[in-house]
Amino acid sequence: MEKEDLKPHILSVIVENKSGVLARIAGLFSARGYNIDSLSVSETEDPNISRMTIVVKGNEKILEQIFKQLNRLIDIIKVQDLTSEEFIEREMVLVKVNISNSNVRQDVMQLTNIFRAKIIDIGKKNLTIELVGGSSKVKAMLDLLETFGIKEIIRTGKIAISREFGKE
Repeated sequence: MEKEDLKPHILSVIVENKSGVLARIAGLFSARGYNIDSLSVSETEDPNISRMTIVVKGNEKILEQIFKQLNRLIDIIKVQDLTSEEFIEREMVLVKVNISNSNVRQDVMQLTNIFRAKIIDIGKKNLTIELVGGSSKVKAMLDLLETFGIKEIIRTGKIAISREFGKE
């Protein structure tokens, strides 16, 4: 199978909020050789239910297998491929950037403002930025920050929810 055939899919998985559910789902992916590109889990408005946002690359055949396997697990309430409909996605990134001199510091601060990000820590040699946005915004800012020298980075992975506008 060619890598080009594998497209990213954002899965929203509603599960019972119980111990071991995450491990069973991760084990299911691992046992079948499917890589999870990102995974985010949290409690929903109902403390007995959690929502997982799983990003996985696959073609239709792979996605069909993933759906079948997930739906076999007893703690799964609902599985939805958000990429087949309108959805909103966000990711949070914390990035530490070199600020070797005052000119660089000003440039990074200006870039932070343009992207509506926040400076959350500043030191003599580094500046830490918090950025929240969609994939293209995150990629664009990280590409621009790369020219200043990224020292450290951490990302939450995507979270996503279906869009209500235009639904009947």
